[in-house]
Amino acid sequence: MSKTELLKGQKGIVPKAHPVLKAGTFAFALSAAMMTTAYAQENATPDATLDRLLIEDTELAPDDNPYSEPGVAYKAKTVSDIRRVRPIADTPATITVITKEVIEDSGITELKDILAAQPGITLGTGEGGNSFGDRYIIRGYEARSDVYTDGMREPGLITRETFALEQIEITKGPSSTFAGRGSTGGAVNMVTKKASLDQDFSKAQIAVGTDQYFRGTLETNKVINDKVAIRLNAMYRDSDIPNRAPAGKEHWGAMASAVIEATDNLVFNADFYHFETDDMTDPGRRFNNGEVDATHPFIGKVGLHFQKTQADIGTLKIGYDFQNGLRVENKTRIGATSNDYSLPEYSPAGIDRRTGLPKDASYSTKAGWQENDYIGNQLSFIWDTNFANLDHTFIFGAEYSNEKTLSGGYSITTVDSGAVDVTNYNNYDWVGSVARGDMSVDYELETLALYLMDTVPLTSTIEVSAGLRYDDFSYKAEVAGRARPGQPVPDPTVYDFGDGLLNYQAGVKYSPWEHSNVYANISTSSNINGGEADSLGNCGYGGLCTDSNGEYAFSDPEQSTNLEIGTKWNLLNEKLLFTAAIFQTTKNDVIEGSGRDYSPEGNLNTGKNRVKGIEFGLHGNITSKLSTSLGVAFMESETLESYNEDNVGLPKANFADTSGTAQFKYQFTPKFAFGGTVTHSSGIYGGQPDAAAVTSVDLPGYTSADMFAKYTFGDLLSVRLNINNITDKEYYTATYRGGHFVYLGDARNAKLTITSKF
Repeated sequence: MSKTELLKGQKGIVPKAHPVLKAGTFAFALSAAMMTTAYAQENATPDATLDRLLIEDTELAPDDNPYSEPGVAYKAKTVSDIRRVRPIADTPATITVITKEVIEDSGITELKDILAAQPGITLGTGEGGNSFGDRYIIRGYEARSDVYTDGMREPGLITRETFALEQIEITKGPSSTFAGRGSTGGAVNMVTKKASLDQDFSKAQIAVGTDQYFRGTLETNKVINDKVAIRLNAMYRDSDIPNRAPAGKEHWGAMASAVIEATDNLVFNADFYHFETDDMTDPGRRFNNGEVDATHPFIGKVGLHFQKTQADIGTLKIGYDFQNGLRVENKTRIGATSNDYSLPEYSPAGIDRRTGLPKDASYSTKAGWQENDYIGNQLSFIWDTNFANLDHTFIFGAEYSNEKTLSGGYSITTVDSGAVDVTNYNNYDWVGSVARGDMSVDYELETLALYLMDTVPLTSTIEVSAGLRYDDFSYKAEVAGRARPGQPVPDPTVYDFGDGLLNYQAGVKYSPWEHSNVYANISTSSNINGGEADSLGNCGYGGLCTDSNGEYAFSDPEQSTNLEIGTKWNLLNEKLLFTAAIFQTTKNDVIEGSGRDYSPEGNLNTGKNRVKGIEFGLHGNITSKLSTSLGVAFMESETLESYNEDNVGLPKANFADTSGTAQFKYQFTPKFAFGGTVTHSSGIYGGQPDAAAVTSVDLPGYTSADMFAKYTFGDLLSVRLNINNITDKEYYTATYRGGHFVYLGDARNAKLTITSKF
């Protein structure tokens, strides 16, 4: 019988102090002192046993997802965040989990493409005012900074892959009690693969396909002894973008992890992640006067256009069980990411620099770079105790983080860096040079947060949960002056301010029948002015905003409140989870751009908007042979208040009223399975998230279909065929805020994957 152990632990805590920098330093000192004391106590009590959550199932393979329902690969039982003290089926919130088996069967390997298919999520584009990279919009709200890895915020706007992931967790609705600042529409948490003490296992995959596709992965876990194990995941990919060569992608990465059970009560986990990309990104189609122009298939020029990202992130986790109902976990993370790009972009009009004649549309090059450094510490305590004749699970803790960002542009010595007629662009070879320019933004955000949560059953059928979090932040930014024609470059502008964010969540769950419940939940979130590090100085793109005089950057935080009523049914012997939720999110004190997008001038706390809807989910085994991962959302949005009265009543930008995905798998025989996925999104309007829609930029909706088949040869070898976009229908996933261009979904493509276990 196989067994997977999930160690019960928790996130970081430090006591409140001021100033915030000294408090953060104290967090690390306290963590070290606490762990030293814990180790000494452990040596004094050698007979203690570490409390574990045991998941047992005769069919659980050593490399299976430890968070999934045993024997049900398409259904997650728990999330990785131990502050969620109940299984997903008993948690009063909308949480969608995409397991690694769902990811593998889909044949999709980039986080961006996986999230784009999920209900309530759309994609954003890179622009002149913010960086190019993975950009997500959840329920109409910007979420590009609300991405986490193993519960800690991931810095930078970069490309993300799935080769080292167990599952992807999407929490819907404001969740600042757990996530900190941001998370208005929700948050995304990537759960990585960890070293296991269970047994040795190894797996290799090679995938080849159309469009010169190649991808290879290696995964191996080695048990050194009964106390130490190591694990390695590695990946390399090289391919063209389907039907869009020379646009293509080259990715490589590795993640190494280790676990050490120093004693029965003290466990260390460490990992290091490295990932690089060297892409020639597809700029999509020209979008002119509300029509997609497919007659000019320009993709880019080799040497001029590129996107290169890199991530190096190390994490240390220490867990200790005091054997009296109290457990503690400390996480420390140090990471650095970078994003360099020089990408073609359509513009609505311009002058052909070769002929000097005006043109109705043109190409230009957007180029920039960004470097992010992050350090964070989480120290949390979980206490199971009886208080006032009720069983409580208290969580109290704190989190410290320091994020630093440097960014700038590129110097391009070629006429192609200016506006050139799209009809003539392919007729010219590119000659020139691209060089990194000087730094234009120096940004630092330091945060110390304290939080307290409790979950308590009041009766056999009623349970309540609540949480409170306070974030104290310090914000500093230096933005280089922008030169005006014929004038000297002004001195840099320095912004320095701080504030506090208070957020809460509360839920009640009523379970009148076994394996089912109804619940109600209220939660809040806060956004700070200038919180999007890739847009600093560009108010209209989510960056720092001043008042109309350009002098005052301190504003009230944007505040969001979500009301949700839902139900969850754990059916068919807990092998199929059905969820439904009605929700309404209202965002107040919205900071609005003034229309001069590349300037910091804006309108502080003048906006208000609302999103409401209903979302359904179905995950797991419908029968012993048929599995599904399904979700659909029906929503509507409205701008309630704005500095511009014409915006009132308009829907939100980048917002799909209807969206959903349904992936099915049928196990026809013990060795042969087949299935497919259908994804749908209604049309969206262009514009900046949190702003009223630009209704003249109307992107059509789409429906796409994929299919797969898998055959297993014994226990060690399998082959899977994926055909994505089987109808080869051209569809569009995102649009620039003012139109001009749209991003393309992948054309039809096929991949054959061979998996060998050894």
